[in-house]
Amino acid sequence: MKRRGLLIGAGSAIVLAVLAILTSRGTVDILAPAGTIASHERSLIYFAAILSVIVVVPVFGLTAWIVWRYREGNTKAVYDPKWDHNRIIEGIWWLIPTILIAILATVAWRSSHTLDPTVAIASNQPALRVQVVALQWKWLFIYPDQDIALVNKLMLPVGRPVHFDITADAPMNSFWIPQLGGQIYAMPGMSTQLSLEADRAGSYRGSSANISGTGFSDMNFQAVAIAPADFTHWSTGLQRNKPVLSSAAYELLRRPAPAQISSYGAVQPNLYRAILERFMDSHDHAEAAS
Repeated sequence: MKRRGLLIGAGSAIVLAVLAILTSRGTVDILAPAGTIASHERSLIYFAAILSVIVVVPVFGLTAWIVWRYREGNTKAVYDPKWDHNRIIEGIWWLIPTILIAILATVAWRSSHTLDPTVAIASNQPALRVQVVALQWKWLFIYPDQDIALVNKLMLPVGRPVHFDITADAPMNSFWIPQLGGQIYAMPGMSTQLSLEADRAGSYRGSSANISGTGFSDMNFQAVAIAPADFTHWSTGLQRNKPVLSSAAYELLRRPAPAQISSYGAVQPNLYRAILERFMDSHDHAEAAS
């Protein structure tokens, strides 16, 4: 019994030490935010964790004390359950969790509206529009206002909100940049929305957060935040020297296969709408046939 307790204690200490090291080095992406939304989300994680500790620490502390005090080898301990149906004690252990749950519910309700992915981030600058298409097994990013597109790389201006329209031309997936904000689903025939903002320059990991088939593990991309002037210079230069993402080029791109980072200096007009309508038309035809 004593050896088992020591092993459990040592294991818990190791786990806590590893978590502390990872957090201090900033290698846990969701705990190292680089954007407005991600910062709010980290605050919520910390707040919920602190409230949980208020319950967890006393419960586990009392559990350890009771196990130690009433162990088989302690003949001095007398088991005398005088607290049975004690209204004061029962009121305490019901009231405290109820208050904590009420607090968490209130915070969750407010934050779910404040951090609604469809709500635009308040800013004195217009949001950059980016259309995201989840393919097999790659990500396509279309910039409709700049008339350019990238595969497996996302360029963002620092300090400017970005509004994403997200769909899939493949199995359902999930778009996620942990250091900038939470994930949101990419679904065929539907367009979801997400608003993010990078508050400092850097390169951030983006990935598929939904198991969608054999090659989903290759669906990683770079989200690179640069100064607004550099973003303008980059987008203008891309328009001059890269090929066109035509309908024919897109049909080749959508074939199931991993892809390297690539770019296009022009995009077929209304390509994103055409991708959505590909599934809408098939659904309408199926309803008509039935």
